[in-house]
Amino acid sequence: MDIELGIRNVARAVTFSTEESADAVNAAISTAVSEDKPIVLNDDKGRRIIVPAGALGYAIVGSETKHAVGFGAL
Repeated sequence: MDIELGIRNVARAVTFSTEESADAVNAAISTAVSEDKPIVLNDDKGRRIIVPAGALGYAIVGSETKHAVGFGAL
């Protein structure tokens, strides 16, 4: 699933893919923002993304469905 995190006063968004479910990502972001703790997420390459909750401008959590890649019959 694709995640996009917009950071306040930063022109580029942080974009990455993760194996976590949408519910788990939403819960992690909601909990971090409500408790004013850093948002900690792991991407599908094993990296850890840490964003201060106070710096979060927006979060876009993509769909969990895998999109087909390649050429189909027209």
